[in-house]
Amino acid sequence: MTPEELIPTILEQYRLPVFGIHGIGHWARVQDNGLRLAEHSGASPAVIRYFAIFHDSRRQNESIDPEHGARGAQLARQLRTRIDLADDDFERLVQACEGHTNQRFNQDLTVQTCYDADRLDLLRAGIQPHPNYLGTPGAQDPAMIAWANQRSLEGVVPEYVYTHWLGEPR
Repeated sequence: MTPEELIPTILEQYRLPVFGIHGIGHWARVQDNGLRLAEHSGASPAVIRYFAIFHDSRRQNESIDPEHGARGAQLARQLRTRIDLADDDFERLVQACEGHTNQRFNQDLTVQTCYDADRLDLLRAGIQPHPNYLGTPGAQDPAMIAWANQRSLEGVVPEYVYTHWLGEPR
């Protein structure tokens, strides 16, 4: 299944407000950030798309929840037969989910791009992304940070979230 096709399954067990700070709007901005970075970095767009929907899918609160990434990875493992990734890319997805909160850098370019895609949306929580905490040149680019910051501050929810992820027009 595509990431979009898994959204209803993920949302069935999602405990927080769907449009909350870690909800579906954030997932979409992480996806957009990651896909934009992948255009230049060579990271796997497929892994980025799955990471966007799994990385915060098992949060228990909108505050500090250090184990949420591991729980998101666990959900991905539970749904493995429905995730259209080769085994090595699936392992990258799991690694990115597990490490995105507690690991600063990762040598794997795709995993690092996932981390950066998430961190570029930190301003929604009042945290300014700093280039020293971003591991890819594209994410460290001031223009990329400014673009992501504006979308984060405005709480941009792309139209595709309504039409393709939720299957209902706004």
